[in-house]
Amino acid sequence: MKTLFKHLTSLLSLLLVFAFVSCGGGNTSEVTDEIDIPVVDFASELKLNIGSFTLKQEVTVKNFVDGDTVHFNVPVSVMPEGVLKARFIGINTPESTGKIEQYGKAASAFTKEKLKDAVSIIIESDTATWNADSTGNRYLVWVWYKTADMEDYRNLNVEILQNGLAIASNSNNNIYGSICTSAIDQARRQKLNVYSGVKDPDFYDGAAVELTLRELRTNIESYKDILVAFECIVAANASDTVYVEQYDEETGIYYGISVYYGNSGVGGDGLKILDIGNKIRIVGKVQYYETGETWQISGLKYRAMKPDDPENIQLISSGHSGAFVLTDPDTFKNGKLTVSVKDYESGEEKDVTFDYAALVMSTSVEMKGLKVKSVYTTQNEGSSSNGAMTLTCQAGETEIFVRTAVLRDASGNLITEDAFAGKTIDVKGIVDYFDGAYQIKVFTIDNIIIK
Repeated sequence: MKTLFKHLTSLLSLLLVFAFVSCGGGNTSEVTDEIDIPVVDFASELKLNIGSFTLKQEVTVKNFVDGDTVHFNVPVSVMPEGVLKARFIGINTPESTGKIEQYGKAASAFTKEKLKDAVSIIIESDTATWNADSTGNRYLVWVWYKTADMEDYRNLNVEILQNGLAIASNSNNNIYGSICTSAIDQARRQKLNVYSGVKDPDFYDGAAVELTLRELRTNIESYKDILVAFECIVAANASDTVYVEQYDEETGIYYGISVYYGNSGVGGDGLKILDIGNKIRIVGKVQYYETGETWQISGLKYRAMKPDDPENIQLISSGHSGAFVLTDPDTFKNGKLTVSVKDYESGEEKDVTFDYAALVMSTSVEMKGLKVKSVYTTQNEGSSSNGAMTLTCQAGETEIFVRTAVLRDASGNLITEDAFAGKTIDVKGIVDYFDGAYQIKVFTIDNIIIK
């Protein structure tokens, strides 16, 4: 009897425990955590329905912008200019084209990697029309791609979400909303990338604002006296200043700035980092140089004993060269360019029109067929510019100024205005600004070809 009572008591206790757990009592998280939830490839589960009501168009890539923005070549029946600027619907990847954000570069690289080998890319609208985003210049699309070894198309928007390289952007309010939500939930469970809680290993870890030179040049007054960081190519090195540049995929031009390293304490191996043709990371303060009427970066640091210091200038790679973009004289003098600019405070985008030369300030350019009409020579024995020249040139109806450093031939002899007066020249130099006008600054005689 006692044995029976003991068994009944044990059975009753066990039933009570089961009832307590099933009713939500106690801590069930450990039980839940042990459940093996299968990983789903949502990007392949979602199928492209060519016959549905939405618009579809096969496209090719014109240029990559960032993780959720690509410009595609399309027929003029879709876009009159033949290019559709696509913003991926349902997702928002971290920034890689303005102020750089963690995992922004990773998202951008992911999109490029997936599309560069595609044998077919199809964009799809979310409704029966192509819908513009809030800027009015980009169109919200789903992107499908297929490589040579695939039978079916994959949805890139969903693939980015399931890899944790984007956060939701109205993901529920679209035709594939439920699968987008599932992809995000899975990325959270797996703690991938932006959901990992782990610092992006490729992200600059310091006090400076990491950004692109496009962001800096188009918003430069907002960054006055602020410490910034960016990657760039050294195009020219003159005295105690280097001129650096960076290509922007979306606008198709180079943006640049001058970097002053005099009195900075950068010496020895640090100076070698600033050699022409190096790709480097610059960390410095944005300042307005009153005398030269230009913006520059200054306050560089290089601590040889602390090579991993995030505020050091750093060498990334070598063997590059300045772009020296062949530039039409009239475009240089009179051209305008409209660029989408994010407000520094609010982050809202708006279109701003700039003088072309203002946007390409401090970048390397080439200009051909300039007829030298007159030459002014600086004559000041106490100045390092003594013997430097300003060439007033003509190209058709356009007047172009070329400013030289003090030029010497192979024997060290001073080159004077007689070498250029009345001649036609091709030049390579850096876009500069002096006395209210943009000019091309040339540092060596090798960069002037007399026709």
